Amino acid sequence: MNTDTGRDTADDPSALARPAPRETPPAPPVTVRLALPTDAPAIAAVHQASRQATMPYLPPQRRTHAEVTRWIREIVLPQCHTVVAARGPELLGYAAVQGELLDQLYLRPDVRRAGIGTLLLAAARRHRPEGLSLHVFQLNADARAFYAHHGFRVVAINDGNANMENLPELTLRWTPPPGTRFPPGTP
Repeated sequence: MNTDTGRDTADDPSALARPAPRETPPAPPVTVRLALPTDAPAIAAVHQASRQATMPYLPPQRRTHAEVTRWIREIVLPQCHTVVAARGPELLGYAAVQGELLDQLYLRPDVRRAGIGTLLLAAARRHRPEGLSLHVFQLNADARAFYAHHGFRVVAINDGNANMENLPELTLRWTPPPGTRFPPGTP
């Protein structure tokens, strides 16, 4: 019986000709892995798009995509423990830790507020389980709220003389509670 028409399907030849509704295949899961040198162009694209979308108070970008890619490949990747969040071949964001400093955490603007930043931050914490510090512009209210939600606290205030943008910034610190353990085998 065709439940749409109330007629028996055998009596309705058009019912046999209609294709079954297609199900959208589920999106591949988001994975976090170590960054590779071949990721540098995609990391640079995330970096530039994120800064432009989330920090409109910054002056216009002066560096080209090729220059940012070179900086990622020659400075960030060799000097930092860098992880990327990816869905299949698609790079969604990255985090770079240098010593105990979370130096970079950027997401593509279209994937913000989907838990990807939390995944990257968790990978950074596993890498530095004794604690992390970071710098954030005072104007970056969204980032400040994200880090506060994840247990970071203000430990210093700077008037901007320590960054190339000359914008006031905060230094935030996360120290895990005593007895906190992170699972091994993570990026």
